[in-house]
Formats: sequence, C-alpha cells, structure tokens
Amino acid sequence: MTDVPTPSSRRLIIPALGGLYSGLHDLAETILRVVAGLALVTHGASKIVNPFGAVEMVEGLGFYPGAFWSPLLSATEFFGGILIAIGLLTRPASFAAMIVLLVTVWFHWITVGQGYSGAEKSILWAAIFLFFAIRGGNRHSVDARIGKEF
Repeated sequence: MTDVPTPSSRRLIIPALGGLYSGLHDLAETILRVVAGLALVTHGASKIVNPFGAVEMVEGLGFYPGAFWSPLLSATEFFGGILIAIGLLTRPASFAAMIVLLVTVWFHWITVGQGYSGAEKSILWAAIFLFFAIRGGNRHSVDARIGKEF
C-alpha cells in the first residue's frame, strides 16, 4: 500500500501556495456542494408544484407506474437538492441524485441518440453527486454539526 500525499506534503511548484490550498480546501468543497444542491432544487422546483406532471415522461423512459416515479423524481430533485445544499443526509441524497442523473445520461445518449454531446452535462452532474455520495458533506454541513452521518 502506498501513502497518498496530503496537499501540504506535495511538492508544489510554488510552495508558498500550499497554505492557501489547504486553507481553501473545505470551503471550495462546500461551495461545490451548495451550488450543486441549489441547482438541483432549481431544476426540481417546477416539478414539485406538479409532482404528477412528469408521468408520461417517466413512463416513456420505461419507468412504470409513472404515478409512482414522477413524484419520486420531483422529491429527489427538490427536497434532495435542499438536503445536499445544507449537508443533511448528504450521502443518500447525493446517491439518489446521481441515479436520476444517470437515467438522464441513458435518455440523452441512448434513447434520444445524442451520444456524448447530449449527455455531457448529465455525466458531469452525476460525477459531482457521486463525489458527495462517497465523501459526505464535510465539516461545513448539518451532518457534521449534529455529529452523525449516513
């Protein structure tokens, strides 16, 4: 097993930046989590006011019954986004968001036939949510404040 170098132990071209990078590490991660969560909330806001509005769309993707999956999609995007943004139940909310995004990758790449260019944003968003599903919310999260994580 090899040791993974920490940011402070890596050989930087400009060593004086090591303190800056270390100091901003958690803040940058928190900003990414909050922005990703709020973007998901924004995307789910129109769905949450009409949770059954996507019934035909989800059934068109092969998810039956649509009356079950449409509200689940709405809740995952809207409430899951809020949970991710504040860092509460970060891992399960991020995992659920990642699954939603992987479905959109399939939709754009395979169903619609747009390939990578159509699925690119969904791939990036799925990767972001995978990161938080594995990493959790960090010290700037409700999970950390209550001292419990999933």
